[in-house]
Amino acid sequence: MSIEIKVPVLPESVADATIATWHVQAGEQVTRDQVLVDIETDKVVLEVPAPADGQISEFLGAEGDTVLGEQVIAQFMPGAVVGQEVTKAEAAASAPVAEVEASEENNDALSPSVRRLVAEHNLDASQIKGSGVGGRITKEDVEAFIKQAGSVAKPAVPAPVAPLGERSQKRVPMTRLRKTIANRLLEAKHSTAMLTTFNEVNMKPIMDIRKQYQEVFEKCHGIRLGFMSFYVKAVTEALKRYPEVNASIDGDDLVYHNYFDISIAVSTPRGLVTPVLRDTDNMSLADIEHAVRELAIKGKDGKLTVDDMTGGNFTVTNGGVFGSLMSTPILNLPQSAILGMHAIKDRPMAVNGQVEILPMMYLALSYDHRIIDGRESVGFLVTIKDLLEDPTRLLLDL
Repeated sequence: MSIEIKVPVLPESVADATIATWHVQAGEQVTRDQVLVDIETDKVVLEVPAPADGQISEFLGAEGDTVLGEQVIAQFMPGAVVGQEVTKAEAAASAPVAEVEASEENNDALSPSVRRLVAEHNLDASQIKGSGVGGRITKEDVEAFIKQAGSVAKPAVPAPVAPLGERSQKRVPMTRLRKTIANRLLEAKHSTAMLTTFNEVNMKPIMDIRKQYQEVFEKCHGIRLGFMSFYVKAVTEALKRYPEVNASIDGDDLVYHNYFDISIAVSTPRGLVTPVLRDTDNMSLADIEHAVRELAIKGKDGKLTVDDMTGGNFTVTNGGVFGSLMSTPILNLPQSAILGMHAIKDRPMAVNGQVEILPMMYLALSYDHRIIDGRESVGFLVTIKDLLEDPTRLLLDL
C-alpha cells in the first residue's frame, strides 16, 4: 500500500512554497528518515524525510513547482517492490548518463553545507565527483576530495580564456528567499520615513575586558567572549529606556512591546536572514554568545526553522565582520529601527586635550521617523555608546 508524501504544514505567514530539490529518483531504494526532497519557503528550507524503507513510485511535483501546505507531491511504496527494484547492472549502465547530466547541475544543486565547505576551502565544485543521487556532490565527497589533496585547498582552476566574441553569461531564477529579501527591502524604502543617525564608540574598554577575562570566560562557559553579547546587552538596556524604539506601527495604532526579542542579521549561502534572540533581558553574556553561535551554525547549514525566524522587535547587524566602515542599514519590517555595527579601526582621537590612538567603531541607527523622533533616536544611540564605552554600567544597571 502506497504512502502519500506531502508538503509539511506551512505557518500562517507562509502562503505557499517551492519544491527546491528532489534527492531521489523514482524506483531508487531509500532508508527510513532519509531526506527525499527540500521544500523552500520565503523564510526557511524544509526537509521531507522518508516515512519508511522503500522507494518513490510516482512523482506528483517537479523541482521548481509551487506547492501548498499538505499538498501531495509523491507516492511512496514501503519495502522492496517486485519488478521495480533497480538492479546493480542497470544502475551501472545508467550511471554514465546520470554523471553527464549531473555535471551541469552540480553547482546549482549543492546543499548549504556542501556549498559552505566548498567556499571555505576555495574548491572548484566541477572537479569533485559526486556520489549522491544523480551525481550530486555530498559533504562526504568534498571531505574525501580535501583529504585526497592532502588537506591543502587548491585554488580553483581558471577557466580557459574564450576567444574574443565568445563571452557567455549564466541566467538563473531568483530563489524565494532572495525574492522575499528584495521585496521587503523595497517595501521598507517606499513605506517608511526612514532616517539614519550616526555616532562613534571607543571599543578599548570592551577589548580590555575581553583580553583580561577571555581565557577564564571560555573555561567557565565553554565559548569565547565576543562583541555581539555586549552589543545585545547594550541594545536591550537602551530599549528599556526608549520604548518608542521597541514599538511598531500596525495600521493606525502604535504597538508597544513589553518584551525584548532582538533579531540578529546572519549571512547564509541562501542570503541574509534575521533569526531571533528571545527575552534578551533575561540572558547573560554567555547565554547570548551560545545562542548567537547556534543560530549562525543553523543558518550556514540551512537548518533554521520558522520559529527561529518569527518575531523580533529590533535588529542588530554587524557589517564590520566583512570590513564595512560605515553604512545605512535598511529597516527590517515591521520593526521601527535597526542598529548597524561596523569595523573597529585604530584612529587618532582627542582625549583631554591630547591625541591618542584608540580602536573606534561607527554606529548607525536607521529608524522610522513616523514613530521615532530625533530626540529618541539620538538618545537611544548615545545610551548604547555610553554603555559600550563603560560596560561596567551594564552589570550595575546604571
